Amino acid sequence: MIDPRLTSERQEDWSKTMVQEAHKIRTLEELKGRTLEELLHEVTRSRELITVVLEEGESVTIAPASQLKPLPLLEGSVPEGWKDAIY
Repeated sequence: MIDPRLTSERQEDWSKTMVQEAHKIRTLEELKGRTLEELLHEVTRSRELITVVLEEGESVTIAPASQLKPLPLLEGSVPEGWKDAIY
């Protein structure tokens, strides 16, 4: 939440800082020499977004996906021959 005591100019600076801290912004030049595998491992380890700014001014954002929880084990049974039944 933005501090109401900040001037609008300082609020804008604060907002930009928070966005930059929320994810990393890198240029393609900064990433040269690194493999894609290294970059992807960094994203998964840091759990932060990385936006890569291309030379043309376009950008690509790489975001970590949340871990899926394992499916629960349910009680019950599957009747024999269930595949052979006509549904």
